[in-house]
Amino acid sequence: MINVTELRPGNYFTFENAIYNVLDVALNKTAMRKMVVKVKVKNVRNGAVTEMSFLGGTAIEPIRLDKKQMQFLYDSGDMLVFMNQTTYDQIEIAKERLEWESKFLKSEVVVEFVTFEDEILGINLPAKVALKIVECEPAVRGDTVNKAMKDALLETGLKVRVPLFISEGEEILVRTDNGLYDGRA
Repeated sequence: MINVTELRPGNYFTFENAIYNVLDVALNKTAMRKMVVKVKVKNVRNGAVTEMSFLGGTAIEPIRLDKKQMQFLYDSGDMLVFMNQTTYDQIEIAKERLEWESKFLKSEVVVEFVTFEDEILGINLPAKVALKIVECEPAVRGDTVNKAMKDALLETGLKVRVPLFISEGEEILVRTDNGLYDGRA
């Protein structure tokens, strides 16, 4: 158990059977009142961001999440299949749990599984992934007043805006945090 005043952004703790990730901490102390600690947290299981208030002496249970490298194998329709690279165990996760992440998964991409007591809480993608363009509009000559961009469909089904000089069949880097074009692979 630790005092709530010791929390810092990036810490994880359990409170009322929920797991929280600390995003921000604000300490408020006035002369006639006990310290109030306002903590902006994200519920790791459902993704909800809330603000919680504690009195200064409150004790909470810190936790440590386990992280392990897993390789994405294939999409079986409603399930995504991953493999542990050391034990070769395969794990299936429902596709609807990883809706955003599935837009960046192609075979042999290595991701980081985040677990707590054998419960899979989510996956961390690499910062950028290389994906192939399968469909792309042809470039329109002379359309260069602003930063000229066109639509492209990637091999995973993700649609991104790319510069005019990019053509169909090329591999590009896509950022996994916002899904935007980042450069040629």
